Amino acid sequence: MRKRRELKAVANRTRRIRREDVLLFCTARNERIRLPYFLEYYRQLGVDHFLFVDNDSSDGSADYLAAQPDCSVWHTPHGYKRARFGMDWINWLLLRHGHGHWCLTVDPDEFFVYPFCDTRPIQALTDWLDASSIKSFSAMLLDMYPKGRIDAEPYREGQDPLEIATWFDSGNYLIEKNRRYGNLWIQGGPRQRVFFADQPELAPALNKIPLVKWDRKYAYVSSTHMLLPRGLNLVYDEWGGEKASGLLLHTKFLDTFTAKATEELDRKQHYNASVEYRAYAGLMRDDPELWCKWSEKYINWRQLEILGLMSKGNWA
Repeated sequence: MRKRRELKAVANRTRRIRREDVLLFCTARNERIRLPYFLEYYRQLGVDHFLFVDNDSSDGSADYLAAQPDCSVWHTPHGYKRARFGMDWINWLLLRHGHGHWCLTVDPDEFFVYPFCDTRPIQALTDWLDASSIKSFSAMLLDMYPKGRIDAEPYREGQDPLEIATWFDSGNYLIEKNRRYGNLWIQGGPRQRVFFADQPELAPALNKIPLVKWDRKYAYVSSTHMLLPRGLNLVYDEWGGEKASGLLLHTKFLDTFTAKATEELDRKQHYNASVEYRAYAGLMRDDPELWCKWSEKYINWRQLEILGLMSKGNWA
């Protein structure tokens, strides 16, 4: 509630939000090159309105977003870390504008895929979730990467990043239950394999619950890894069944990555003294290749389900 004072509206179009609209919430900083395709992707998926927090971008991101008729934008120059890595700002916007809506909370380099996403809009998914009395929907973060050097092919504004970052790890994931919040904690993939091989316990968490039928009593605790109340974290079946789930295709590893990692390391605004970005900087000097002989080339969501990375559950 206190952190709401750090947000200044640049373009507030929330009066246009209709009762049935699906909303997307996002915090961004200097992501101008990614935004055109990001908006195109989620518009095609069926998102009705976008709510952005611009964390003091210097590349024109805020002006670009403010010019989009389906975007509302707030600016803040304040510290990302002291806002619990942006979640205080997002929780306020969810509280203020998300109540009663299906809300998708993602980063600018994350692309949500779910069962039948190639033929059914996101409203088909949320309608089924409503009919099934399901309030939250999980999507593990799946790191995508190119074959060869990360900077070998330049990313162009408006381009689908999956044209470059085409590969992923189909296995190599560790899962345990967080007993305090009841959510699953997942680590692994190429970041653990390459950047945290010596300290796998420090690898980034991959479990996320990005899609929630929001209520003003809810709140994200840490990124979109877990929520309160705790029951929203039970996105899996403890009795051996399989609940429906999706994935977030994470396209961090483009040619823009090195500059981004250097900037974020200098800012020191990330979790655990920016240990993740220190690991990136240490190895990126050697131009590591994330691809290995076990890498899998991305085709579609059905491939991901066959590999056991996501599930349609009982959604026919």
